[in-house]
Amino acid sequence: MPYIKTIPNIEADGQLAELYQRITKTVGYLPNHAKIFSLRPKVYEAWLNLQDAIRANMRLRRYELVTFATSQELGCSYCMLAHGTILHKNFFSVDEMLSIVKDFRNAGLTAEEVTLMAFAKKIIKKAGDVTEEDVQELRGFGLSDEEILDIVLVTDMRAFFSKTIDTLGADPDDVYKELDPKLIEAFAIGRPFPPTG
Repeated sequence: MPYIKTIPNIEADGQLAELYQRITKTVGYLPNHAKIFSLRPKVYEAWLNLQDAIRANMRLRRYELVTFATSQELGCSYCMLAHGTILHKNFFSVDEMLSIVKDFRNAGLTAEEVTLMAFAKKIIKKAGDVTEEDVQELRGFGLSDEEILDIVLVTDMRAFFSKTIDTLGADPDDVYKELDPKLIEAFAIGRPFPPTG
């Protein structure tokens, strides 16, 4: 249950109604995070456009692994569930996802993917600890400076989003209750699903 007033779908008009339609068309339902931003539709539109602009430059697997690592470091159940679901649907079995959650360094990922995830986690933990050597390590995998910037942008964008929805009490969407129970347990590391009944 959100801690602030939100505008339900049936009461939305103007820009907010258009944004609700846009996100519903994309994901198939109106997610709880959209309602958190409902009092500031211009901000939500800017967020969606920023996300699209950054994501357009990245392959899905890289984008989702970096986002997942960031979400885990932030302790955000909502984002872990959302992006863990995408990774599971497109790339990894249940057991592989559980291994990534437990220890991504020893989960069968490529050395490049491990380095990218570690880099994202380091940014979230303390961005000031990132060094030129960290960036050079990414270059060693053939990443261009544009691609390195993309990794940083994805990480920082997720921090803004996760902190906002977590702070204001966005519950995980009910659609994620359909996940394998082992994945729900592994992904819901922060805010739990609201109690039923």
